[in-house]
Amino acid sequence: MKPYNALFVGVDIGTGSARAALVTDEGKVLKTAVKTIQTWNPITDHYEQSSENIWESCKYVVKEVINGFPADDVKGIGFDATCSLVVLSKELKPITVSLSEQDQQNVILWMDHRAKLEAEFINNTKHSVLKYVGGNVSLEMQMPKLLWLKKNLPKTWNDIGFVFDLPDYLTWRATGSNSRSLCSVVCKWNYEANDSGMTQWNAEFLEQISLRELTDNNHKKIGNSVLAPGAPCGSGLTKDSATDLGLLPGTPVGTSIIDAHAGGLGMLGCFADNVCSDFESRLSLICGTSTCHMAVNKLPIFTTGIWGPYYSAMVPELWLNEAGQSASGALIDHIISSHPATITIKAKCPKYSLVQDYLNKLIIDMVEEKQYDDNCYLTKTIHIWPDYHGNRSPIADSNLLGMISGLTLTNDEENLALIYLATLQALAYGTRHIIESLKTSGYDEFKSLLICGGLSHNSLFTQIQADVVGLPLLCPIESESVLMGAAILGACGAKYFPNVGTAIHSMGGKANIINPNNAVKNYHDKKYNVFLKMLNDQYSYKQIMEST
Repeated sequence: MKPYNALFVGVDIGTGSARAALVTDEGKVLKTAVKTIQTWNPITDHYEQSSENIWESCKYVVKEVINGFPADDVKGIGFDATCSLVVLSKELKPITVSLSEQDQQNVILWMDHRAKLEAEFINNTKHSVLKYVGGNVSLEMQMPKLLWLKKNLPKTWNDIGFVFDLPDYLTWRATGSNSRSLCSVVCKWNYEANDSGMTQWNAEFLEQISLRELTDNNHKKIGNSVLAPGAPCGSGLTKDSATDLGLLPGTPVGTSIIDAHAGGLGMLGCFADNVCSDFESRLSLICGTSTCHMAVNKLPIFTTGIWGPYYSAMVPELWLNEAGQSASGALIDHIISSHPATITIKAKCPKYSLVQDYLNKLIIDMVEEKQYDDNCYLTKTIHIWPDYHGNRSPIADSNLLGMISGLTLTNDEENLALIYLATLQALAYGTRHIIESLKTSGYDEFKSLLICGGLSHNSLFTQIQADVVGLPLLCPIESESVLMGAAILGACGAKYFPNVGTAIHSMGGKANIINPNNAVKNYHDKKYNVFLKMLNDQYSYKQIMEST
């Protein structure tokens, strides 16, 4: 007898790799696989990928995870991906988005910041649709990037057949369906949807931002059929895509979702003793290169500087607010790699991932030496504003820069450990800043944090997050929450569960709890006040330098 009733495949395309998981209907991950994908960074702020390279990586990881299992046991497949822009020609072939003019480079990565002027132009319209993105469209979203293509690559612009959010490209590649995910178009394309049943592309907005061409032929280039995440997509896998992936033709495919939203979907149903499990009481942190903060509510809550509210973008019939930090894992990597002491630490730690473990252990030793009650006290004189890649939330200012106060001439391992610790604290203060903005706008008190992604495996990072916000933090025992979310979409596409909510609860699993150390609250309150003052100081410096 098989130890499962049904299997589902979840596919996740992150910033640097494709991953897949084979998951049971009870939310147990049986197998995972990963393959690196290529990124080009031809000039500052330009980050590009290849849709063909991404699909080849999908083929590899799916075949890896189903190897040894009967294909007919796989009842559905779901995809999530970064909110990157994929451009295809009228012949449905890759067409360049790069100043290098290489057609294989046909994806503008989510973190690409080339469209700064275009985002400013769109925001200056003050159009009513912008209220659903906290008042300002981000240069990481798709309309600014499309406008950049129109202005800078006219040959590409004139030959465009389809443009996709990467999650929707994957379902198109898998099923041949040109449908789009409500998650993608509402969150990143300024598509309108609300609880009265209204869903539409706003033609007036597209006209006003000089992208009227996207309305041609009933919006075919950007999609004229929009489906809820998890809804059955097309007729399942085509014969060609089934061959590519090693699955059966017709295998159901769930409508896709953005990667961070998949993490929220995969975590939201996790449970732990004595912790409220209501969806609205939880703030989900999906931590990778950047961090996304997901909150859902029965009511639409508008928060300046925070994206949304988006209706049914993650959980059906709930409004989603999406905040985030443009660089979290990337910031920690930068802090470590740019410090002179890292060379000697790397000699002791062959694997780069072990550098953080080394620093965590060094911090424990430093606390014992100082005889402190907690490691937080080590950074009394070191303060960091962490927006080295601009602020996504709640300031929504891509021009903000990183700041460090408290530097000395010391550059030994202990100095790196202190700066690293202060960086972890600064990221947690950023989470607190987001929470306070949501509460000011109308959210009730959150009762827990949920966390997944690479930083969820860093025990120092997770404890600091709990301490700074004063809430229990839940880490799902089945830690691959993003892949779990994608698998949930596959289960929903197969109609295995009666609805998405049941799927979330059935596959969410149990979580470990990290409780806050309330004894350090006063210290973190003080550092948080310094954190906010650094923001004001940065604007003061700018005002001084720009004065006549």
